[in-house]
Amino acid sequence: MEIESKLHSLDWIILSITLIFIVAYGTYVTRKNSNVTDYIKGGSDSKWWTIGLSVMATQASAITFLSTPGQAFHSGMGFVQFYFGLPIAMVIICVVFIPIYHKLKVYTAYEFLEGRFDLKTRSLAAILFLIQRGLAAGITIFAPAIILSAVLGWDLLMLNIIIGFLVIIYTVSGGTKAVNVTQKQQMIIIFIGMLIAFYMIMSQLPQDITFTKALEIAGASDKMKVLDFSFDLSNRYTVWTGILGGTFLMLSYFGTDQSQVQRYLSGKSVRESQLGLIFNGLLKVPMQFFILLIGVMVFVFYQFNPAPLNFNPSANEEVQKSIYAQDYKDLEAKHIEIENTKKVIFADGFQVNEKQTVQELNKADLAVKESAKKIIDKLNERKDYKKIESNDKDYVFIHFILNNLPRGLIGLLLAVILSAAMSSTASELNALASTTAMDLYKRNVKEEKSDEHFVKASKWFTLLWGIIAISVACIANLFDNLIQLVNIIGSIFYGNVLGIFLLAFFIKYVRGNAVFIAALITQIIIICVYFLDWLPYLWLNLLGCVLVMGIAIILQNFIPSKPKVDDLETLGTQ
Repeated sequence: MEIESKLHSLDWIILSITLIFIVAYGTYVTRKNSNVTDYIKGGSDSKWWTIGLSVMATQASAITFLSTPGQAFHSGMGFVQFYFGLPIAMVIICVVFIPIYHKLKVYTAYEFLEGRFDLKTRSLAAILFLIQRGLAAGITIFAPAIILSAVLGWDLLMLNIIIGFLVIIYTVSGGTKAVNVTQKQQMIIIFIGMLIAFYMIMSQLPQDITFTKALEIAGASDKMKVLDFSFDLSNRYTVWTGILGGTFLMLSYFGTDQSQVQRYLSGKSVRESQLGLIFNGLLKVPMQFFILLIGVMVFVFYQFNPAPLNFNPSANEEVQKSIYAQDYKDLEAKHIEIENTKKVIFADGFQVNEKQTVQELNKADLAVKESAKKIIDKLNERKDYKKIESNDKDYVFIHFILNNLPRGLIGLLLAVILSAAMSSTASELNALASTTAMDLYKRNVKEEKSDEHFVKASKWFTLLWGIIAISVACIANLFDNLIQLVNIIGSIFYGNVLGIFLLAFFIKYVRGNAVFIAALITQIIIICVYFLDWLPYLWLNLLGCVLVMGIAIILQNFIPSKPKVDDLETLGTQ
């Protein structure tokens, strides 16, 4: 059966209705936004549940629902440790950041920095945000587009344009409120879709394999190791990287990234904004745990059902047409033999005395899969073949959806993936436009302009950033794992920006010149550390924050600066 034929007319109907409803609903309910407060801050009337769901939807992109199950399929539940710092960050932001932002009535997070430091520091922080979030917006579009293109045979360029265009329609029309109201609907679709996916996986396991037995089978292959207390810096995901590096990443992301700050600046009051973030802090880690658990259950499913040697269909297809076809078939035969041996072992569940045998089989299967990846990589080295991705983590879940779910549910799960892509991209475009309009354009326009002028400018900037994001998506290449790529981009920039904000909040004697120079030096160092591969990327958040604060404090002793008013109430009038 051709992959395209797996989409029944019912799937197309569900997918189309879902996407059209989201775009039409977001455009209709926010059609009357006429001033800057309505357009950028959503009228400042959002309730806590709207804020909480919007914050979650902004972070939970399509990458979350495509890559995370694949991450668990290959590496187990350990990735959940990445989120351990999130609840801590939510509490700190609720206590420190939100009251200040609301008191000063700022439109963007970076507006505060001019009052505390100077215009160039505000502009630098805004530009750092625009660079990293502009790249991330392109990846947010590209991630689902390239995977759907590979497994469904859809045109990649056309998918990039369609996803970007759908988001641009309602984001340009309704601004922040359009983003917030559509994200509520998108999160409901996402929750329903993931619950159904989990139920369908469990229902397709052999009748005598209960949930408990499924967990035992996953545990036999070390997929259920959640906590790692080691201090090995080469290990990306441990309790310590999650609590320390993760806290700084989440503080930076939720406290200083305008795509998130804009979500809770739309709150009706300080309390509504705080409750929204606490709601996110309480629900986010269990949600990620559940998505990883889905990936683990997909792993268990494939202990009883045939799995491809590589889940990327394009990779399999290209290899089978190449001079390496026979070598690849030999590897497939070994893979099938190992699979059949494991099926016999797991037929009655898992017995403790079988663990060593299972792990030896897993090790052998991993070696076979690595050999297959090397063959795919050899093709990539040849100029007469198009570049294909040998790492198949991002293709595991979509492969399961297309090959094992009934009609209608495939359309629903594809709607989940595209809804997630649209929700994150909408937040990003909205924040990019707001930052460009308020921190760069409005701040540097000399003559007085009306609210209507800045609303129009924000809409044009939204369209511009939408086009830029689509362009980035069209020229992007796959990385090791898409969810890691987004986090790596953030880690390179976030620590520096967080350090600037912490200096603004707590180190009162440090002034703008010292902070500006320190931020430039820090950004150069962080980029060098990443490309020299000296530290796991999560630690870059902590390093960047500590560096910019330390360098700024040292420089302040050597750089003369005029006294500046520190009273926050006065800052709000500047």
